[in-house]
Amino acid sequence: MTTNNPKSQSFLFKTITNLTFWVLIAIICGVLLGHFNPATGQKMEIIGKTFIDIVKIFIGPIIFLTIVLGIAGMGDLKKVGRIGIKSLIYFEIVTTFALIIGITAAYIIQPGKIDKSGLAIEDATKYTSNPATHFNWLDFFMSNFTLQVLVVAIICGIVLNYHKKRETIIAVLYNWSKVVFKALKFVMYLAPLGAFGAMAYTVGKFGFETLIPLGKLMLTVYLTMAIFIFVVLGSILRYYKISILDFIKYLKAELLIVLGTSSSEPALPNLMNKLERMGCSKSVVGLVVPTGYSFNLDGTSIYLSMAVIFLAQLYNVPLSFYEILTIIGLLMITSKGAAGVTGSGFIVLASTLTAIHKIPVEGLAFLLGVDKFMSEARAITNFIGNGVAAIVISKNENEFVDPEHPMEFD
Repeated sequence: MTTNNPKSQSFLFKTITNLTFWVLIAIICGVLLGHFNPATGQKMEIIGKTFIDIVKIFIGPIIFLTIVLGIAGMGDLKKVGRIGIKSLIYFEIVTTFALIIGITAAYIIQPGKIDKSGLAIEDATKYTSNPATHFNWLDFFMSNFTLQVLVVAIICGIVLNYHKKRETIIAVLYNWSKVVFKALKFVMYLAPLGAFGAMAYTVGKFGFETLIPLGKLMLTVYLTMAIFIFVVLGSILRYYKISILDFIKYLKAELLIVLGTSSSEPALPNLMNKLERMGCSKSVVGLVVPTGYSFNLDGTSIYLSMAVIFLAQLYNVPLSFYEILTIIGLLMITSKGAAGVTGSGFIVLASTLTAIHKIPVEGLAFLLGVDKFMSEARAITNFIGNGVAAIVISKNENEFVDPEHPMEFD
């Protein structure tokens, strides 16, 4: 005679109806398909790209509505400016710290002390043939859609504060905001397909065999970013009496989407929504998170600094303390241009190496094959870093309201 256990049935139902579970299954299936049938795996690229393109449609409206409603609801324009300045200062401090950590880890572990004769060489001519020698803010702005929406939204929010029908317009925008987030909720049910397609393509095209020669660099990057997340960002959150483990658990579904797609963009709208549910004010979230996606790239900063030192070690190029400071100074500026455009990280690396005049720019060819497998670590670190930034600014501005059920886990 068998008896039904209500608890086990409840657990099973919660599991099979949980988006996180299906994204994880999709990632595993994508890896297996890409490994055992690379040709078919590469054809799955269209699925991953289509999902990301669909989500990107929502990014503009969500950023615009969140910022406009946040500024219009705040009323105090001086506060808007203060939050913006605080955010940029915080971003610069944390990303500089990330650059220093990346360089330090590279010198301690020395991932470049390997035989480069066994490394696969990819075509890097599009990055090395005419590398930029300086950072262009206009090009950065024109190629960064998130930043463009951010600027337009801030202007509209300020103008709306002085409009005589302010309350009526806010009510309309608020209703539109609910509609957009509701539509996004349904789109996110496609996340497993997006993760499957992106992971199958990555493994199918690049293969695990590319990881072996550069495995030391891979392990160094992942280890360093883990230390940054749990030690640096964890310490920042601990100061505000929040556990980094609880925060990561709270964002587990979004983090798996970032892992599967190798991009933090698909999870941007959900991050903003969850930060608000957690207690951060709409105005702070609207200003800090989109700005952070352009200026607070902790994972990218770590990777870029490590990549420069890795190539110096690979070619046995000694760097003086002054040259290391120069690298940090250059990357403090140029790393901001590594957002929003595919391959921009390599352009930043090429321009940095060109400015130093010691490390061969052609060394980027060794990184191209394995870079795709490190993009997950960069995206996850950037994603968590921007969530932490919003919490810090909210707490600092006394704009954090402890909810009745903080960080409810899905």
